[in-house]
Amino acid sequence: MLTDTAVLVERNLLTVKRIPTLLISATIQPLMFVFLFAYVFGATFGGGSYREFLMAGIFTQTVVFNAAFTTVGLANDTSDGIVDRLRSLPMSRLGVISGRVTSDMLLGVVGLAVMVACGLAIGWRVQGSAGDAALAFGIIGLFALAMAWVGAVTGLAAPNVEAAQSIGFLWMFPVTFLSSAFISAQSLPGPLRAIAEWNPVTAVATASRQLFGNEAPPTFPEATGWVADHAVAYSVGSALVILAVCIPASLVLYRRAANR
Repeated sequence: MLTDTAVLVERNLLTVKRIPTLLISATIQPLMFVFLFAYVFGATFGGGSYREFLMAGIFTQTVVFNAAFTTVGLANDTSDGIVDRLRSLPMSRLGVISGRVTSDMLLGVVGLAVMVACGLAIGWRVQGSAGDAALAFGIIGLFALAMAWVGAVTGLAAPNVEAAQSIGFLWMFPVTFLSSAFISAQSLPGPLRAIAEWNPVTAVATASRQLFGNEAPPTFPEATGWVADHAVAYSVGSALVILAVCIPASLVLYRRAANR
């Protein structure tokens, strides 16, 4: 399986080399969100303190949106008949999907590095220890892996590339914005607050902020509740549950997609 995965990773990275706009898409879109929230909305939300609060949310949003690359990539391979070709070869089914996931994860690492550089440029700093910062990026990386497998399920379930793009954004935007990635979940009303508090995106953003030592602006309500108190554990647990569900589901959908 590892050999099959490596072959597919190389193939997918060669595609990026030949179509460099894919790499631009992985970096420009998050940069736009950074400048939009940091400078267009940032003055209202708290200026410099909000920019520090913002970056953990941007990192989390970036890895969620990067799942679109896996979604579209697998949907495109299915529509073009590449999945049928790979299925006819003595290749591991898991290796085919993990090859796409791994290559997109590598692309995501580049985008995340650009985000870190951008954050430093606008004044974001890690106030905690190096070990805590490494743990924060580890949690973000684990969540990125989980989101990539969600993207794989979406891409294999979609009937075509256009549907894959639409379905992908239908879940990405609510999951990302109905959270504390950019605001305090405590400011939301009623049921929306409960959904946002238990949203894994909220947990990952909150855990990252705690580990980075980035406090919320003074005007933001303080995060309370079980998730806020156990953000690291809930982030890791949520990612592992998503992986446990999506990896088997993607294998089932891969078999069905090859028989379309």
